[in-house]
Amino acid sequence: MSKMILVVDDKREIRFLLNQYLTQEGFRVAEAADGQEALYIARQERPDLIILDLMMPNMGGYEFMRVYGKDADTPIIILTAKLEESEKVLGLELGADDYVTKPFSMRELTARVRAVLRRLEKQQNGDEPLLRVADITLDKTMRQVTVDGNAIDLTPSEFDLLAVFMGNPGRVFSRSELLDYLQGDAYEGYERTIDVHIRNLRSKIEEDTRNPRYIETVYGVGYRLKR
Repeated sequence: MSKMILVVDDKREIRFLLNQYLTQEGFRVAEAADGQEALYIARQERPDLIILDLMMPNMGGYEFMRVYGKDADTPIIILTAKLEESEKVLGLELGADDYVTKPFSMRELTARVRAVLRRLEKQQNGDEPLLRVADITLDKTMRQVTVDGNAIDLTPSEFDLLAVFMGNPGRVFSRSELLDYLQGDAYEGYERTIDVHIRNLRSKIEEDTRNPRYIETVYGVGYRLKR
């Protein structure tokens, strides 16, 4: 399942733009107009990451972090129009993982979101050098892959793609997200290279590439590894 992002901002147009853009990038999105609403939604939905404005009515971003930080250790990216270093430091001390200053680029914010989630996944999966899904085994230490006991020779990019999928079986990845995992930054115009890597990977691990057993195309979004 794709990651859920909670967007918290009192400006409807910002929530709308972020919802539209992040949804196109393969994320699920929930919205809240202030800290109190965000607190209720976060406790119900348990988002994977929160994009949080600081200056809001009813409950501002700082207070939200103080309260919700007692419930869950969810990554937070702050949206702020303030430039004072003390404001940024306070946000980071309260548990924020990153901050973006308004006005911001949608592409930059999305890259920050992916970077934070990627760091979290590396921490969660860092002690799992051996991955097994169905009859595929991937050994990160030895850089070896077997399918039904047969060794498979993969290129570095194919190996890294398979490791991403196997570390998150069932999760849908957009092309730009997969490209970001491979090279650190997503560059427009090159996302279709993922299709080439996927086609080559399928030719090595699938018995029938026209009816793939492992790597499934999710039309309009990207790819996922079947559980």
